[in-house]
Amino acid sequence: MDARVRSSQVRQDHPERPYDVVLFGATGFVGALTAEYLAAHAPAGCRWALAGRDLAKLERLRERLAALDPACAGLDLLRADASDPAAVRELAASTRVLATTVGPYVWYGTELVAACAATGTDYVDLTGEPEFVDRMYVEHDARARETGARIVHACGFDSIPADLGAYFTVGQLPEGVPLRVDGFLRSNALFSGGTLASALTAVSRGPQTLAAAHARRLHEPRLLGRRARGPVGAPRFSRETGTWALPLPVLDPAIVARSAAALERYGPDFRYRHYASVKHLPFAVGGAAAVGATVALAQVPPARRWLMDRWEAGQGPDAERRARSWFTVRFVGEGGGRRVFTEVSGGDPGYGETAKMLAESALCLAYDALPEAAGQLTTAVAMGDALIDRLRKAGITFRVVDVRDAG
Repeated sequence: MDARVRSSQVRQDHPERPYDVVLFGATGFVGALTAEYLAAHAPAGCRWALAGRDLAKLERLRERLAALDPACAGLDLLRADASDPAAVRELAASTRVLATTVGPYVWYGTELVAACAATGTDYVDLTGEPEFVDRMYVEHDARARETGARIVHACGFDSIPADLGAYFTVGQLPEGVPLRVDGFLRSNALFSGGTLASALTAVSRGPQTLAAAHARRLHEPRLLGRRARGPVGAPRFSRETGTWALPLPVLDPAIVARSAAALERYGPDFRYRHYASVKHLPFAVGGAAAVGATVALAQVPPARRWLMDRWEAGQGPDAERRARSWFTVRFVGEGGGRRVFTEVSGGDPGYGETAKMLAESALCLAYDALPEAAGQLTTAVAMGDALIDRLRKAGITFRVVDVRDAG
């Protein structure tokens, strides 16, 4: 969708650095799954390493990986604490791409982004925290543009299916006209302790999130002659999907809107809304009540700690449960007299597929011909078609379901 691409022969940034990809937080639940994915799918010759603050845990993980692939017995292990600026900067300077799974990112991610922006290192994470993303834009986007670093947040289930799904849907619609896209999510997946901690931290920091969003608006250039929005929709029955649609208070709509602002292919006036898709009204009402209750409890520190204690960080669904998990995001796009129905779907969204998405994002930045861009970017802007191709080959489906004339 953006013709400004680098030759694959030029995609050799920092060839003198010892690593192509470093995975930070490799011993956490999703980190270990990401390491296993890289062990199985990193291309021959990929120079990658494991990083974290506990060398003993890294050594145990390396032993597990070596059982899958004996070549992993030689993986380098790098010790760094996320709160140590000097150690983190040395880590960032050692690699072309740094991938991190350590959240909540508002607590453990700021030094990593600062180091990558300063050293010209590409960065990918799994954050779904709006406050963190906005703060990192204000504090480090300008420096990353100067050094050529690509800072790409939300490279997991938050927010690749929504961002690349909307990008894919827009590609099926006419150019140069106002476009409307709605995404409808269905899934049967469970979550881990780390995911719960990040979510509860994000919803408990309402004033800080609003302040970060305001600061971003003051720094971000205004979009002239075009409009790109990601508003929160209203609960409704969706005739397009035959389900009840509940607006999801997540990062995804903002990410999609930023992709639309950066890419003219989204048209002069673009709007995206993101929903949970529920078949039966009682479940819709119960789900909305449960979300509201959790958000309310998260505002009270003792209650928030109690919720976090129910699931310890580093734990999550077992392999059998993950194997039964799935997700589908159905997109309805309309514009220029055309209506398209597309779908992004895959297996366990929060863990297996998230690990896959993060690993493929890191490999995409390291190896693929990509648009010329730097600073804080979305997956659609930074990687677009190249990442969709990778994810399709990895088993995540992007497909057109139907095309109709808009009535």
